[in-house]
This record gives sequence, C-alpha cells and structure tokens, in this order.
Amino acid sequence: MRQVDYSPLFRSTVGFDRLARMLDAASSFEAETGYPPYNIERIDDTKYKIAIAVAGFAGDELKIDVKENALSVRGEKKADTVERQYLHRGIGSRAFERRFQLADFVEVDGAELNDGMLNIHLVRNLPERMKPRTVAINTVQPVEATQAKKIEAAAA
Repeated sequence: MRQVDYSPLFRSTVGFDRLARMLDAASSFEAETGYPPYNIERIDDTKYKIAIAVAGFAGDELKIDVKENALSVRGEKKADTVERQYLHRGIGSRAFERRFQLADFVEVDGAELNDGMLNIHLVRNLPERMKPRTVAINTVQPVEATQAKKIEAAAA
C-alpha cells in the first residue's frame, strides 16, 4: 500500500491537529479481516447503534473501551475447561478487536449482549453553543423620529 505524506497540507493550517491524527490513523489501519461482522444503524438524528455478531462469547470475554474519539471492542475467548471433540467447528471463537472512529460529541450511552449480538448504543450530545438558535431582532427608531415627537409634544 502506498504511504501518503500529509505534511504539506498542514504547513499552512493552524488548529487542525485532530484532522491530521485522523488521517494518519485511517491510513495506518491494517486491512480488516471482516471478523466479527457488524452493522451501524442510525436510529434518529442523535442516536446510533453498532451491532456486532459475537456468537459464542460471554459478557465477561468482551471489553469496550472509549479513548478520546476512538471506540474499541475486544473479544478474547477464555480457555475451554472441557475437552471437546468437534466434527465441524464453524462458530468463530478467535480473539478480535474492532475499532470505530467516533465523531465529535458522540458518546457511548450503553451496551448490551443479547442472543449473540453485542449492541452498543451511541448518542450525539451537542453543546448548547453548537445548537441552532433564533436571535431576537430589536427594532430601533431613527433619532429624527424621536426628536420630532419631542418637538410636537413641546408645541402642544
């Protein structure tokens, strides 16, 4: 794979450090194996859900970490205490790690393991200063109009 040098792009910019880190991280990701499969679902404007198929994993064998804007899901099977003789073994039980880059203000709201699916709930919490708002418009009368009213009142 060809390595891209982003340094010329950032020579004349200030405050885009996070963008530089994201581009470097995206270009350095190794090829994903596709295991385990997952879905990303948009519930509404502020809620999302990541569903990961983790058949065969128990809740204590899964770990979810959030650091800065990176979500990491890891699964590591514990050693099987019972000796088994498989005729066919199709359920994956190898260790995995999935990483997701979260947008600004997206936070993990919770996670649940149900029927072999790990559902991670995300919510986007915009700060008040980022939300659209309506600004009231005050009308100001011109100076000449207020002076004319004073003159008329004095004459009367």
